[in-house]
Amino acid sequence: MKEFVRFCLRVLLKLMKAKCIFNFDVTKLPEKGVYVVNHVSYLDPILLFAFLPGNPVFALNGHLYRRHWISFLMQCADIIHFNPIEPADIKKLIAKVDEGRLVVIFAEGRITEDGGLMKIYEAPGLVADKSKAPLIPVWIDGPQYGYFSKTKGHLPHRPLPKMRIYVGKPRSFKLKDELRRQRDHISNEVYMILREMCFEINYNKDISLFAQLMKTAKVYAKTGWFSKRPRIIEDINRKQKSFKDIIVAAFALGRTFKKFTEKDENVGVLLPNAIATVCTFFGLSAYERTPVMINFSVGSKNMVSMCHTALVKTVITSKSFIIKGKLESAIEDMEKAGIKIVYLEELAKKIPLWTKIGAFLSYKVKHVPHKQGGNKKAVIVFTSGSEGAPKAVLLSHANLIANVNQLAAIQTITYKDLLFNALPMFHSFGLMVGMLFPLFQGSKLFLYPSPLHYRVVAELVYELGATLMIGTDTFLRGYAKIAHPYDFHNVRLMYSGGEAAKPDTRSMWMEHCGIRMMEAYGSTECSPVMTANNGIFNKFGSIGKLLPGMQYRIEPVDGITTGGELCVKGPNVMLGYYMPDNPGVLVPPQNGWYHTGDVVDIDEIGFFTIKDRIKRFAKIGGEMVSLNAVHDMVIDATKEMLGEYNYGVVAIPHESKGEQIVLVTNNRSVTSAMLHEYVKENGMSELYLPRVILYHEKLPVFATGKSDNVTLKKEVMEELCSPVANAA
Repeated sequence: MKEFVRFCLRVLLKLMKAKCIFNFDVTKLPEKGVYVVNHVSYLDPILLFAFLPGNPVFALNGHLYRRHWISFLMQCADIIHFNPIEPADIKKLIAKVDEGRLVVIFAEGRITEDGGLMKIYEAPGLVADKSKAPLIPVWIDGPQYGYFSKTKGHLPHRPLPKMRIYVGKPRSFKLKDELRRQRDHISNEVYMILREMCFEINYNKDISLFAQLMKTAKVYAKTGWFSKRPRIIEDINRKQKSFKDIIVAAFALGRTFKKFTEKDENVGVLLPNAIATVCTFFGLSAYERTPVMINFSVGSKNMVSMCHTALVKTVITSKSFIIKGKLESAIEDMEKAGIKIVYLEELAKKIPLWTKIGAFLSYKVKHVPHKQGGNKKAVIVFTSGSEGAPKAVLLSHANLIANVNQLAAIQTITYKDLLFNALPMFHSFGLMVGMLFPLFQGSKLFLYPSPLHYRVVAELVYELGATLMIGTDTFLRGYAKIAHPYDFHNVRLMYSGGEAAKPDTRSMWMEHCGIRMMEAYGSTECSPVMTANNGIFNKFGSIGKLLPGMQYRIEPVDGITTGGELCVKGPNVMLGYYMPDNPGVLVPPQNGWYHTGDVVDIDEIGFFTIKDRIKRFAKIGGEMVSLNAVHDMVIDATKEMLGEYNYGVVAIPHESKGEQIVLVTNNRSVTSAMLHEYVKENGMSELYLPRVILYHEKLPVFATGKSDNVTLKKEVMEELCSPVANAA
């Protein structure tokens, strides 16, 4: 009788677009085990009863147990009324598993309200650990878009959404004996397993960025049969646009770009945070042109160098932006270097009517010029616009899609959210987290051209009712200082990245505005996010846990006893560098491993903490400055001075800028005024200037003669008498 009922349910559910997928040989299913499942709708137990092999016992929480229609459809199933915090109920399940049964437990204890993972109870891990049975992770996807879910207002609902049940490989679950307070870590371990499965299921390594945009638009372009098309993006022109508007504009621009560019050509994008920039980005991407995001804050010399490194022959920009940004001299230098400048205002006037009609029709038929992304190049960004010779980082479609899904696996956002982004899109943080992530997750987005307008940003966040914010510590600190506490009353999630988050900045947000600021960590080479805290696991002072799908190793560093250099590998790690001295030639990471240059320590449950930086860079207000480039600048500025002089350059913490550069030398003729004059005359960024100059007769070196920058930094910190140095 039971098998007949299950067969009937299975047939009915298959007609409703349901399917079960196993990631292992079902014949090797263990006799006893714990199915640990996410919980997205009231249909979940019925789906599992119909499709899961074996004869599992269903541990149903009260909200399911009390539903008579669920009990009716599952009347042939073995059901136990289960409270995840009741020890007696947990003991019953352990006894069932010890008898040689499979049990099904919904790890969250309740149905999700936003489609993502919620709080995980310790019960599934405790049952598996005590009964010495394997955990079998199960991920249900699709019912959250149906009428049997509780996501109304967060996700668009459809009558018959596709439903998929993914059953992962059984895995042993045994807590480490050395863990303190083991039971407190059980739920965390189960959560890590489920979020890893969430990423693996949602990550499509072969899809292109434009195809992903079209896919998201298909789900979120309308929230119901009779609802209006939602407006998902806005900028300072205050004209809201929908997915349809963005895609049609991208088609029209992309077809126009094809006329003066070639397939796979690297095309410069010199534009601020604006809707036009998003349309330009996707217009280039749709027709297999690679956007090169040019940092316009680093001076004309570096901008020309960027174009040279990435073999850029054409730069797309805006006349109004060039005038407002006072970048006329940079445009002149680019034109002198043989780079063609194309202005969007002039281009838009020349787009013929039939091209616009064709763009509209392409959207209506869901045409995607190229669906395959994978390891094809997607975008070029630069690691350090403050260097004399910036390196270009080539990111693939798979890199960016992976990082979006890695972040989505630990942080759920919905179309109810609005992300306010003032970080420029020439930064990978602003590009991926500030633009691609919200668009691909169906969230609304507001683009502002400058993070430095503290008062304006605070006022706009208040006016818009933004719920999500990102920024560097420097900028977030500025907003907190100047804003009224109520300006951020709608913000539910705030992420700091690009530089270390200071304890007093976090305290300021918590005490002044009641907002918990969380920290993420990454680099341009990793698309960019590598680790992050979130609402489920968060440890102040740490950079969070490694994102799903990534591997890491810690390599020892000379002079450092605790921790080591963090090296990572994963689907979000870059294709490689284009070097200034060898333009256009890709230098991939060795064996796929990226060396971060940061010294980290990791605790027993996976939280990473940055101890120091061995890589010769400083982060000043979120901008990366090469300490080696500063060293070379000082040598060039003093090359006419007679004598043998030594120079050491280190970065130390700064109260408001994140870090500041300190020059240590035995040359007392070096002054700040002299270096400032040299930087000005040579068109270099003022970020090169050391804010403090110290005079030492001798600089520390290793036995090999190599400069000992770790010891030098310690000496500088001791001399300046504070862990946080005062501004110069």
